Amino acid sequence: MVVHVAGKVRRPGLVHAPTGSRIADVLSLAGGALPGVDLTTLNLARQVTDGEQIIVGRPAPPPGGATSGPGATANPASPASTPVNLNTATLDQLEALPGVGPVLAQRILDYRTQNGPFTTIDQLQEVSGVGPKKFDSLKSHVRI
Repeated sequence: MVVHVAGKVRRPGLVHAPTGSRIADVLSLAGGALPGVDLTTLNLARQVTDGEQIIVGRPAPPPGGATSGPGATANPASPASTPVNLNTATLDQLEALPGVGPVLAQRILDYRTQNGPFTTIDQLQEVSGVGPKKFDSLKSHVRI
């Protein structure tokens, strides 16, 4: 499979990794993170999917932006301005969506792990807890 590793790594770009690889494996194949990069925002144990993009060392939101603490990669202050990618979103980014709490965010991640990447936004309706009303409120805030 092929994964795009971007950001603060020694060799950003496309990485060819065996199926079942984890973020830690892909980072190693990209030469590792640059010195001083905080990796706590990445789940290094998570399996990656073909075609996924992993951004390492994403800059913090601009001042006055997110209030979720240091190292946050989501920008919950403006969820409508930047749609969240369903295939690469972290738990925190999903929780920042309107009407999505920790339980539903985890269900979305579990669905993605069990079924592979989302190919359409409509697939979000297959996640337990996402009915027609919830889907209507979310579809403009997510992307593939």
